[in-house]
Amino acid sequence: MEIYIVEDDMSVISVLQDIIEDNDLGIVCGTSEGQPADVDDILAKNPDMVLIDFLMPEKDGVQVMRELRERGCKAKCIMISQVAAKELIGKAYDAGIEFFISKPINIIEVKSVIRNVDEQIKNEKTLTNIKKMFMAEIADMPKEKKKDDGYGRKVLYILNRLGMSGEKGGDDILRICEYLHNNGRPISQVSIGQLCELLSDAPKNMEQRVRRAIAVGMSNLAHLGIEDFMNETFTAYSSTLFPFEEIRAEMDHIRGKRRYGGKVSIKKFIDSLMLAVDREV
Repeated sequence: MEIYIVEDDMSVISVLQDIIEDNDLGIVCGTSEGQPADVDDILAKNPDMVLIDFLMPEKDGVQVMRELRERGCKAKCIMISQVAAKELIGKAYDAGIEFFISKPINIIEVKSVIRNVDEQIKNEKTLTNIKKMFMAEIADMPKEKKKDDGYGRKVLYILNRLGMSGEKGGDDILRICEYLHNNGRPISQVSIGQLCELLSDAPKNMEQRVRRAIAVGMSNLAHLGIEDFMNETFTAYSSTLFPFEEIRAEMDHIRGKRRYGGKVSIKKFIDSLMLAVDREV
């Protein structure tokens, strides 16, 4: 999860960044660096979540949020504030703020709020992706037409069926597959770190996006298996793109029978995905 911090106090930015990174709550993709909010920069970074100070010079947090919403920003927004007045808090909610963190910063509160928002984001994505998966099956292209599709289209076809094409890491997976395919290199000959360094200026961020996207695909398949064990997408990919024992673990986790879900292996997934693409006709 990528988080942008808007705050005019660099010490608060530093504290929040340390809490987020030390507790694996996400990646800080940008900050206002103690300056007035740069709406264009926030939109360009396209974060999943924005932490924004209520009282700032030039534009307060409510004004910034209204501008972001007007320009199509879909990020979840958390207000950082010492303000307790109901009228001002009401204006913040009207502007699109959904959660509050009180000043002075409390590590327990920050962790709790961010994790709750992260869970909300994941649940919303799961529902959206499952809908996309069912729509993809309904609008499935005739197999005769797939013979003319390019390699990238075939990769996207499978990612779409898994509900992964809307994930930020979905584009990264496509780039990796196309690079390996175009250069005739099996993934066994190169590490994921090396691939990300070749294809991105921020390789660690790319690798994390890919891992999260694959985890979303696993979760979507597991949800499908719970709903309908004979679902076409589930039977086609649950034991080909993932080890079935990991899918089973993810299903048990969703049912509340396990503390942890299935484990994700990027190399195994990419290798299996490329084999599945080769089988597509």
